[in-house]
Amino acid sequence: MQTKTKVLVGIVVVAALGSSAALSVAKGRNKGVEVRMEAIQRRDLVEIVTASGNIRARRAVDMSSDISAKVSELLVEEGDDVAQGQVLLRLDPAQYQAGVSRSEAALLQAQASESQQAANRIQAQRNLDRIEDLRARDSLLVSRQQRDDAVTALEIAEAQLRAAQFGVSQAQAALEEAQDRLSKTIIRAPMDGKITRLNVEQGETVIIGTMNNPGSLILTISDLSVIEAVVQVDETDVPEISLGDSVDVHIDAFPNASFTGRVTEIGNSAIRPPSQQTAGQQAAIDFEVVVTLDPSEAELRPDLSATADIVTATRADVLAVPIIALTVREEKADSTTDGSSRQGNAPSDVEGVFVVGDGVVSFTRVEIGIAGQEYFEVLSGLAEGDTVVAGPYQRIRLLEDGASVRRIESPQPGDEG
Repeated sequence: MQTKTKVLVGIVVVAALGSSAALSVAKGRNKGVEVRMEAIQRRDLVEIVTASGNIRARRAVDMSSDISAKVSELLVEEGDDVAQGQVLLRLDPAQYQAGVSRSEAALLQAQASESQQAANRIQAQRNLDRIEDLRARDSLLVSRQQRDDAVTALEIAEAQLRAAQFGVSQAQAALEEAQDRLSKTIIRAPMDGKITRLNVEQGETVIIGTMNNPGSLILTISDLSVIEAVVQVDETDVPEISLGDSVDVHIDAFPNASFTGRVTEIGNSAIRPPSQQTAGQQAAIDFEVVVTLDPSEAELRPDLSATADIVTATRADVLAVPIIALTVREEKADSTTDGSSRQGNAPSDVEGVFVVGDGVVSFTRVEIGIAGQEYFEVLSGLAEGDTVVAGPYQRIRLLEDGASVRRIESPQPGDEG
């Protein structure tokens, strides 16, 4: 009986020890922070700067009137194609025709005055010639004063003739000015293009601009043969962009179409400089970048919203590390034998990743190149095939060098990012 009892006790002890060992193994298997892991491999990377803006025609002319008058005849509608020199609209010419008539009458009057002064000069010249002839025959017949008076009369007549001639020139210029103003009642197309904006109706009065008040914008003609996308690029991205960079443009109005182009202009000054911003409310500093689109079959219109993906750099078949894997850690300062920091070796932040080896991570400093959509180019610090911690972000941020990790077996809440 005692023997049976001892055997049972031994079996229980062995069973208990087996269960303890199994629990210990299970705990060891579950030990470590759950993370996503990814092997370093070669990829093709494209670095992109994304900016938004609008579509415009490369050449567009905003037309306004140089005179104030009522629109008497409107010959085009918005969306019409027009040719250079084509009459677009006519303004009421009555006032300006009257001005031409007044100027023509003034010119005729000035010409008549010129003719009169020319006749007076001829008469004065004849008087002087007769006096000189008499004086030549007998100096006693004509006194010196008579001769001097005749010379003075001739000089006066010549001066009056020159004044009359200047009057004719002035009247001629006034007539040309009146005719020019009359010609401006007919507004013609300055170039071939499309009417993309029409702001007047027949019967409306257009006004000219002044120093403080802009005049009436009548219409806009755009040459849609060359289309541009004008986008606003943040100051931190402008140095990465170069003339000629290829661009993929997405236009909201054509969600299923793809447009390509090239960077043709980069602004040299901010769209809204700090001097024009409200004190204490400084906004972001953006620069204008112009992208000329390649020809397409789509009927693009000015002012459409667009987003441009500007390709600033490409790399083919290079080592790449997930962007989310990169983190920053403080590099410890060098210390002397007594534990004090050496002068000039203050702690600094370094970029790196956590490399996984036998379930343990080690922080490895890396040098990166261009940034793709999801991966950084690796210049140094990693080799192909290395396994790195690639998420979640919160766990990477709290991870320490030498920590134990294990691969995530199933997504957990909060694992995103």
